[in-house]
Parts: sequence; structure tokens; C-alpha cells
Amino acid sequence: MKRRKKGLTLIEMMVVLGIIAILVGMLIPAMTVVKNTAKEAKQKAQFSAINLALVTFKNDYGDYPPSNYPVLATEPGRDYCGAQKLAEALLGWDLLGFHPKTAWRGDGLDELGGNTTYDPIMNTDILSARDLNADGVPDTLKERKNRYIDLETANAFKLGNQSASTQISTGLYNNTRELNPNTYVLCDMFKKQKIVLPVDGKTTLAGSPILYYKADPSQTLIKDIYKVRDNDSLVYIKDVAEGRNPDDNLGNPTNNYEYFYNYIRDPKVDTIATPYRPDSYILISAGLDGIYGTPDDIRNFGE
Repeated sequence: MKRRKKGLTLIEMMVVLGIIAILVGMLIPAMTVVKNTAKEAKQKAQFSAINLALVTFKNDYGDYPPSNYPVLATEPGRDYCGAQKLAEALLGWDLLGFHPKTAWRGDGLDELGGNTTYDPIMNTDILSARDLNADGVPDTLKERKNRYIDLETANAFKLGNQSASTQISTGLYNNTRELNPNTYVLCDMFKKQKIVLPVDGKTTLAGSPILYYKADPSQTLIKDIYKVRDNDSLVYIKDVAEGRNPDDNLGNPTNNYEYFYNYIRDPKVDTIATPYRPDSYILISAGLDGIYGTPDDIRNFGE
């Protein structure tokens, strides 16, 4: 009798491969869900660290950092929005620590336009004798507070791209319009954009800027408690840079920003429109899709 050769027939092999393909097809979405869940957990952890840092800041200075932004185009201060001020409060204007006498200016100067706070001249390495004390350290640096959050957790990046002509991204956006490109913002943990660090040339990934709005507890109307304009310019810049209509979602002025105010409204209060956290501040991450005002946003308020 002839012995039957052992092995799989073509049909059996096709069945096995089909089963493997089905299992892989089921596994990939599951792995994607796990990865996205891990990113959301990292984002919530970052917000927890920011919340703790802001509480400490308030204990030191009696209030949370401002987020106010001028109404009129002719008013000074239109180069510095809420997200930039959050970064200054927790890290310092130049990431070297917060100065208690800050004027909250985009150029880092004091109220009179002098260098008695952050001394931006330090960034150009052209320090003169008047800028240094006897031990060679600027007095402005000694007056600083330590960072309220560590740099790794803050995930801070410069707003502007300083090397656009060479096609190397050393900042978030090529065109920052009226906002000062030399300032920093905290970015979320949904890292997508490649950034080249200017010091060592290494590449890292940046997320979307974290929006920060400080409440005005003295007000009663939701549109007075929180001002959408505090980060409106930044939302506009991001939308344009990524090819979206800047009037969508949070940045829609055609309906007086009703979307934004419905977005931050606490549904438990049905008598008068009341925002979440009316006596403190709100934080918004654009989430996995990188678009503010969509269901995957991570926030420090609501569900």
C-alpha cells in the first residue's frame, strides 16, 4: 500500500491563511484602541500636573494667570494670548522660570519696555556689563521662580517656525499672524508634528497647543465669565496652517461664537447659561484628531 504524504493541501493552506488574516484584522483595531486610550491617559495625566501647578501658582500670587486678549486690533498686547500666558506662568517667558514682576508682554519686557523682567537680550548672547551683576549672572534670572512644572511634562514648543526658508520646522507654525513667534505654548500629548530642536538638531514630536481660559468670577453671564477671544487667534492660526476653515467649530464668529459657549456650558444648570468652572479656569486639548471642539477633545471640565 502506498503511504499518504503528510502536509497541507492548497485548500487547507488557504483556510489557515484566511483565519490568520481575520485574526490580524481583528487585532489591529484593538491595538489602535489601546494606543489611543494610552494617549488619552497621558493627556489626562498632563492636565493633572498642570492643575497642580496652577494651584501652586495661585497660592504664591493670589490668583491664576491671566488669559485676557485685547478686543480691538489697535490695542497693545495682541501678540500674546491665553495659551502663551499659561506657558509663561508655569515655565517663564523663556522657559527659565517665572518672573514675579512680569508685565505679561509678548516681547518679555517690563511695563515700560525695559529689560528688568525677562531680559530678552539674554537670548542673543550680547550681554553688556549693565545686564550682569558681580558674579556674572543677570539679576533678572536670580529673581525668577523655579518652574511650576517640569519641561518634559509641559511639552512646550515655540509658536513660530524660525527656519521656514530651509524647510526645517523648529516651531509649530510658519505664519503666526499677530502672535509673537518667539513665545512658547504648552502642547498636548497627541504628538504628530515633527519639530527639529535648534540646539542639537534632534527631531521630536509636538502636539496641539493647549488652550487656557481664565474665568472672571465677578461676572454672571457666560460670555463675560469666559472670553472666547482669549485664544481665538491661536485657533485661527492652527486651522489655517492645517488647511481647515477657520470659522468652523470653536473659531466661528458668524454666530457670535455660540458653539464655543455651548461647548463650555454646564448642562446641570438650566435657568441661566453657566459655564463649567466659573470661578477658576478651563483647559482644552484638541484630542487625537487635532481639531478643537470635536468629541475627542480632552478637557478639564465636563464628562
